[in-house]
Amino acid sequence: MEDKQQRRFQAVLALLRGEPVSMVIVQFGICRSDLYKFRRRALTAMWEALCDSSSGPNISHNRICKEKEEHIKAMCERYPTLSSYQIRERLGSDSPCPRTIQRVRQRLGLPRLPKRAPPQSPAKQFSSEEKQRIQQFMQSYTHLGALRLSWDVINILKIPISAATVLRWRREIGGFVEIKVNWQFYERKHPHSLWHGDVLKLWYLPNGKFVGQLAFMDDYSRGYVACELTINPTTCFTVLCLIQAMRQWQVIPKAILVDNGSEFKGFLLKGFCENLDIRLIHIRAYHPQTNGKLERAFRDDRRDFYGLRKGWSVDALKKDLPNYVYYRNYQRGHWALNGSPAITRLREQNWMALPSVLNRLEDYARYELGEKSV
Repeated sequence: MEDKQQRRFQAVLALLRGEPVSMVIVQFGICRSDLYKFRRRALTAMWEALCDSSSGPNISHNRICKEKEEHIKAMCERYPTLSSYQIRERLGSDSPCPRTIQRVRQRLGLPRLPKRAPPQSPAKQFSSEEKQRIQQFMQSYTHLGALRLSWDVINILKIPISAATVLRWRREIGGFVEIKVNWQFYERKHPHSLWHGDVLKLWYLPNGKFVGQLAFMDDYSRGYVACELTINPTTCFTVLCLIQAMRQWQVIPKAILVDNGSEFKGFLLKGFCENLDIRLIHIRAYHPQTNGKLERAFRDDRRDFYGLRKGWSVDALKKDLPNYVYYRNYQRGHWALNGSPAITRLREQNWMALPSVLNRLEDYARYELGEKSV
């Protein structure tokens, strides 16, 4: 079929070029009557293609009424930052489609304004020295996410940088692990309202005892109020850590949440809390999620402190632990605190315990002995 049409097309072109009809008939095998018929059709099509077509009516037949247009104009003038879809939601179900609202905006000269004001200062440009310091810091903490890295750079290096910039640089450098975590938060509303207590077991000794980190963390600030490295902590050691923490922060916590370990059991700790009017709460057995904030903090401790040291020695770890606690409380940014360190919330404490109570905390570590018939 295409070959037949092509032959007719070439025959008409040859005829229009002025070639003799007899030669065209012999060359293309088309009779004279058909040849003139095809030429007439070609001339008619050319004539119709060169004629101007009508542009249609000047006024569109589907133009919205004047009342609706004024309503759209008033709504766009009142809310210049809303999109056409949001304008349609405010107008109601009988309003025109978003594309019609866009055309009305364009015809009436109603621009859509951005929600954010235009920047008044040029974009932040890092110097070569700052870039080098940030990249060296990033290479040292490849296990942290982009948000945590940006907080640490701001709090330690004192260089303002966004998480998006850190993420872009990490993708350019390569060799980093992307961390995606879904978070759910709950917290107290004031510092020292609740302390979380638990023991992180690090390793066992040949005699069967273990080396552990006893820590108490404030629920509101995520800061360590007490953190000590010890061997097989007992109830007496727990009470001693609580006394040191209370004197350091000059407060008496309202409640303490601990697990069911032997270091948090016994009449001594129970009597100490009752004498100071502290609510002692033990979590449900085999349910560490109740103490989830401190469990999450222990995971960071293993990665950020213990995991970075090749050889573990009790004396060396005890020497370096205060520096890490300072970093965690004063420099490290926390997700729940929008990147601020824990000390920003610990400083919100506006009441202090009486010095007469703090000076004699050891006197409250007592309980009444029972009687037993032998």
